[in-house]
Amino acid sequence: MKKALLNIDYTVDFVAEDGALTCGKPGQALHDYIVELTRKFNDDKDYIAMLIDVHYEDDVLHPENKLFPPHNIAGTEGRKLYGELETLYQEIKMKDHVEYFDKTRYSAFTGTNLELKLRERDIEELHIVGVCTDICVLHTAVDAYNKGFKIVVHEDGVASFNQAGHEWALGHFVNTLGGKVI
Repeated sequence: MKKALLNIDYTVDFVAEDGALTCGKPGQALHDYIVELTRKFNDDKDYIAMLIDVHYEDDVLHPENKLFPPHNIAGTEGRKLYGELETLYQEIKMKDHVEYFDKTRYSAFTGTNLELKLRERDIEELHIVGVCTDICVLHTAVDAYNKGFKIVVHEDGVASFNQAGHEWALGHFVNTLGGKVI
């Protein structure tokens, strides 16, 4: 079965201590796991999708702007991948099995051609890492389920700034979406 790694929003703004909407230490603790898993998928030539939130300064129409402070603004340092993941991405980004997607909603499927790219490659199983477990990771997993993909969430690769939401989402992946949490 062909598989893909979905790397969701692991950026400076969501993870660094001074990030605009950081989940802080829980997100930072994922660093080595996410980098190593991304290396493994790259070494195996499995598809890797970097699915990164993008916002624009002074965009008063985006619904998230009523809920959260400005974050992941296009062209800022806060939107760069966090830590060594940025370095690794720069090394592998020209390979045909690695792609970067700008996403403007919680789900990585909304407004992107992610599903098309997965279908072109006959991918059936999605391995998901990133932040935040109960927001973008969750909404992406729900859409993946509704589109018929098998879901594998890496517990050591997801975190949130809301621990209760994080725990709830882990249960939801298994109990409601029939996914695996490993």
